[in-house]
Amino acid sequence: MAIKGVLSGPRTRREILKGASVIGGGMLAMPYLGRLAFAERVELNMLAWYGHAEPDVVAEFEAENNVKFKPKYYTGGDNMLGLIAQSPPGTFDLILSDAEYVQQLNAAGYIEELDPRDYNFDDYFPEFQHFPGHWKDGKLYSVLTRFGFLGVAYNTDAITEKEASTYNVYWADKLKGKVGHFDWHLPNLGQMSLLNGNASPYDIDDAAWKAVQEKTKSLRPQIGGFFDYGGTFSSLQNGQMLAMAGIGDWITGTLERNGAKVRSVIPEEGGLQFTESFSIGKGTQKGELAKKWIQYITSPKGQVKSANMVAYPCLIPNKKGWDLLAKETPEEAKRQGMLLNQSNVMDLIRNGRIKYRQLPVQQSLEDWNDFWSEYKGS
Repeated sequence: MAIKGVLSGPRTRREILKGASVIGGGMLAMPYLGRLAFAERVELNMLAWYGHAEPDVVAEFEAENNVKFKPKYYTGGDNMLGLIAQSPPGTFDLILSDAEYVQQLNAAGYIEELDPRDYNFDDYFPEFQHFPGHWKDGKLYSVLTRFGFLGVAYNTDAITEKEASTYNVYWADKLKGKVGHFDWHLPNLGQMSLLNGNASPYDIDDAAWKAVQEKTKSLRPQIGGFFDYGGTFSSLQNGQMLAMAGIGDWITGTLERNGAKVRSVIPEEGGLQFTESFSIGKGTQKGELAKKWIQYITSPKGQVKSANMVAYPCLIPNKKGWDLLAKETPEEAKRQGMLLNQSNVMDLIRNGRIKYRQLPVQQSLEDWNDFWSEYKGS
């Protein structure tokens, strides 16, 4: 019997039930994914840096789980906290944050406790299996998904790699008015602290903090602008800025892949590591699906998508992800230094050249933020 015949014309209750039986039988015969097309898609609200809910990352998961991600993008951890504070509980099902903000998210009651047995930490490098700040009193609150290094970003036509191998290059005469800042205090002031010789760049006493401020202020005549995510990309791409403080391969890698003459290097004073992780938002009604997403993006397949993210590439903590990356996109695995059984990016962490970015220890976050605002306005 045709469905059209069942649904057209006056019908008795018996005919309606009979028609419903035919339709139902047909649907049961459909493949599972075909039946999903008739169901309303579940919406997952994600708070994240730009790119994490774009099709190149989420399309496969959306199709397999009948999900549609609804992203709210931010720049900088302070902005992220503000957006959550202004939103009713349960607004965000998934929260991607920088590692140093997880403790604040937890203290404010914004994220759910997670079960570590749900995630394959055994596949991670040892350094990332129990990452600082993600755990409290033996309880897990966030799962590391990707990371990257911050150093000197530079235009390869204007600056040599040797010149870029120290933060002092920012003061070069030829760069006057051509040095930009990614507009966030933590990475920029952390780099200035490294330049001043502080082994723990965010754990400094008042005298060292004053010295960091003075060193930073001396750079102000060189600065051509303070840029958000998009402005950082465009100003490096078009040569408006020849060097950029506060960033690394997460931006220059994307530009370099597209032919721009820019690169990043870890200078002799050392570099910083930013670390991104997913938490489940407090009060979400979609916790199981949110957990499934975290499991997906931290699986080898998901890790390859994360490493190759169109918005900005990153390093990944999953060793099996490294294996798969070397098979699927060997050139990118080589470019980012993620090849096992040879010198790779993990050596930079293990030899002490990389320091984890974190919140100020001996000053308040407001102290650093207030100085940054004054510096910008000077």
